[in-house]
Amino acid sequence: MMELRRTLAGRIALTVIATMIMLFLALPIIVIIVTSFSNNAFAAFPPDSWTLGWYKALFADGSKWPAALSLSALVAALSTVFSLIIGVTAATALTRSELPLRSAVYALVLGPLLIPQIVTALGLFLLFEPASMLGSPLAIALGHTVLASPIAVLILVATLRGIDERLEDAAASMGAGRLTVARRITFPLAAPGMIAAAIFSFITSFDEFYISQFLSSVDTVTLPVQVYNSLTFDIDPSVTAISAILIAFAILALALVALVRWLGSGRQDSLLSVENTAGIAAPGGEAV
Repeated sequence: MMELRRTLAGRIALTVIATMIMLFLALPIIVIIVTSFSNNAFAAFPPDSWTLGWYKALFADGSKWPAALSLSALVAALSTVFSLIIGVTAATALTRSELPLRSAVYALVLGPLLIPQIVTALGLFLLFEPASMLGSPLAIALGHTVLASPIAVLILVATLRGIDERLEDAAASMGAGRLTVARRITFPLAAPGMIAAAIFSFITSFDEFYISQFLSSVDTVTLPVQVYNSLTFDIDPSVTAISAILIAFAILALALVALVRWLGSGRQDSLLSVENTAGIAAPGGEAV
């Protein structure tokens, strides 16, 4: 009985501690969201009164936020496409081929995650400046791809390793070529991982500051750079409103990732059950 009480007390204490830690981590986010509705021009917390004026100011005439938001969305979309192309290619080579020095190649692909972002940004600046590409959305998107593609590779490598290769072998044993196997078996099963990789690549690019700061110009300012400029050179309470919108966007993106992975979790199991029932790929290559 005493052991049961100690176990119950331990579970209660663990729950309380975990809740306190989560609240502590979420406290800055809560402060930003609450402050975005403050009527105080200096973004004071707690608010003396409430207003939606800062959200309206984001899209008022003469506001710089819509242009920065649209540019960040464009750059993030381009970076997502580039990251998926690199991610699918690299993940397929790392998991479905006899690649020499596979571990070294994998470490090289993930290298940009270990290098300080400001060093990467400086290198990209020295690369694009002689080509007169500073301020180009394409150059910024390529720069963001350097950081977003390793994340896509990580997710897609884990996704492809989680796919049962017996399904691909079964299709190949029935005469399907590599492209057919990839199109009909591998990519449909990897769709949840590909969507997750696309979402995380988009978020990585959308929130990137250092590369955007080094590669942007006066006419091409991304949203993180605009936030920095507003906090550095001006007192603009609408920064809290755009920050609250970005927080909501991140939460929705993570919820979408969880939903996609949940919807796709049963696809491989269903195919495996069909395979086992029909005897497509029994051990030894013989049908059951």
